[in-house]
Amino acid sequence: MARRGLTATGSGRASSAVRAASRGGGGREVTARCGLLARGVLYALVGILALRVAVGDPGGQEADRQGALQELMGKPFGGILVWAVGIGLVGMMLWRLSEAAFGAAGPDGGKPVKRLASAGRTVVYATVAFSVLSFAAGGGGHSGDQQSRDMTARALELPAGRWLVGAAGLGIAVAGAVIAVQAARRTFRKHLAMGGISARWRAAVGFLGVAGGLARGTLFAAVGGFVVYAAVRYDPAQAKGVDDTLRSFARTPAGPWLLVAVALGLILFGAFSWAMARWREV
Repeated sequence: MARRGLTATGSGRASSAVRAASRGGGGREVTARCGLLARGVLYALVGILALRVAVGDPGGQEADRQGALQELMGKPFGGILVWAVGIGLVGMMLWRLSEAAFGAAGPDGGKPVKRLASAGRTVVYATVAFSVLSFAAGGGGHSGDQQSRDMTARALELPAGRWLVGAAGLGIAVAGAVIAVQAARRTFRKHLAMGGISARWRAAVGFLGVAGGLARGTLFAAVGGFVVYAAVRYDPAQAKGVDDTLRSFARTPAGPWLLVAVALGLILFGAFSWAMARWREV
């Protein structure tokens, strides 16, 4: 009995060591931090482009991922920068994949719900990384708005397509609401390792997380709402990508000021992503 107990204890310790090694490896940390840096670049650029839309800049790029990449490509060493962003997003995908396989950092990181959420993020970042790398390789492609309409049109043609599109839009809208609520509740603080950092820096990062998360959540919720509306109307033209959704904020009773607020929030979320690249526990 004692020998069996020792064997079980040793096996448990070995399993814990494997999980700890999987979560704490240097490779995982590098991929996570590079991915967060790349995400920050895209959000900051989209926010800047949205600000240009708000002030009526006629020569600006579309305020979405495609526009951000085109803006980046026009800078010195732009091609290298776009490739770097794409590779960073591959790192983001690998980080989320490792969380799905081995569990995330933290005491509840191994729960099935957490792993399932990481699996979903893996698919999202795989799609985004493929899009960015295709652009870097000269693939070009349609704008985000056109892609949204095309995908909605194809989905509506499927059996029960209206219900599938509606469910997808509802899922995006709910995800946006969750992002906004979590930002307002500052749940991101439990993922930050800022021991020894001054209270001023912690307050600054907290502000970035709240303001940026609220803007990001608002954008996601609006995109999802337009997809649901497209399903209700059975009209793919009603679906909007990020650029069209941001422009729709300027057509609300608040005028361009709502778009300015969301645009600034997206820039702040980009900065928050860079802060996460420095202090997030991975």
